Amino acid sequence: MSQISILSTKTLSAEQRQVFLDADFDLLEQDFIEVQNNKFELDTINTNLIFTSQNAVLSLIEQKDWEILKSKKVFCVGIKTKDLLEQNGFTVVAYMDYASELAEIITLIYNKESYTFFNGNLRKETLPQALKSAGISFNEIEVYQTKLAPFKISAQENFDGILFFSPSAVESYLSNNKIKKEVCFCVGNTTAKTLEENKIKKIIVPEIPTIEDVIVEVLTYYNPENMDSSGTK
Repeated sequence: MSQISILSTKTLSAEQRQVFLDADFDLLEQDFIEVQNNKFELDTINTNLIFTSQNAVLSLIEQKDWEILKSKKVFCVGIKTKDLLEQNGFTVVAYMDYASELAEIITLIYNKESYTFFNGNLRKETLPQALKSAGISFNEIEVYQTKLAPFKISAQENFDGILFFSPSAVESYLSNNKIKKEVCFCVGNTTAKTLEENKIKKIIVPEIPTIEDVIVEVLTYYNPENMDSSGTK
């Protein structure tokens, strides 16, 4: 069977990369988006904090006197975001895998509280709309910007699978490239939906939205034990 070729639309960590090397996969990494942190003031912060990405947390801890916020309760999306917050001394009251799930928890159980939502320029309406509809007091601070970084993949490249970790990475990739027979492995349902809107059908999403779980899905999908003698699934 020929070597499996994978494209990751973001640079992986050394540990994540090693998993592919150990499995004898051919891996190409290319960042299709860029994240730039904003400078902002901490003078309009409500009782509770909301984060839906690690990028927002990283931007906050670059700000002057950010430590004064560690006494506030935090609600967040994603286990990695939760881990990063706790590593920096925050107390996470609740976390969910998706913004829609977090919105449900807040509106049903914590609807008498006030919130400050730290987000990026491409944030979805899911959470703000839910809070508005429930009459919950909140404000938003844009703490980082996501910019597309389109890149034209050489016509000589022939990938079996492509890894996507955000809707904006999908948009960036498709601006200069087409998805044909490649299997798309997505970190979550929102990213998968962006592919579906572009008529892409070969999509696999892990149960838990982390990079590591995406990698597990890739290894499981291409496990030689799941293939017949001709090398096809």
